[in-house]
Amino acid sequence: MKLKDLCVLDVACCHRETTIAEAARLIRLHHTGDLIVVDESSGVPEPVGIITDRDIVMEVIARSRDPDNTLVGEIMAHPLVVASASEDVATAIERMRAHGVRRLPIIDDKGALVGIFTLDDLYRVLADHTAALAAIVTKGHTKESRQRR
Repeated sequence: MKLKDLCVLDVACCHRETTIAEAARLIRLHHTGDLIVVDESSGVPEPVGIITDRDIVMEVIARSRDPDNTLVGEIMAHPLVVASASEDVATAIERMRAHGVRRLPIIDDKGALVGIFTLDDLYRVLADHTAALAAIVTKGHTKESRQRR
């Protein structure tokens, strides 16, 4: 399966100049745990970093920094690990493992952000496949028991 078929297309984003207070509001508004930091100076949203709710707690709140005067660009994780929309899931999993990341922004061939693939998305895919396998086993047992009556 290709990432373009599995990724979430509605990505919550912000800019380096966004305050941490505003980033926290955006995370709450979008019901997500992260924001992709984009640079749109080239005319397309190019992902340049990521900030998570945990980053806000650990780097701002726990250090008593002012969220109204601290900018996302000061604490965002970068450089960013990204994946191409045309990549398969196995390649994405290996990249996530190699870099120790739970989220992969997905880009098109021009480098523009088109989606995000997360560990939670992978769990959903695996759960669907596991359920399908269980259904095969159940159906096989049912079919066999009916044939042997």
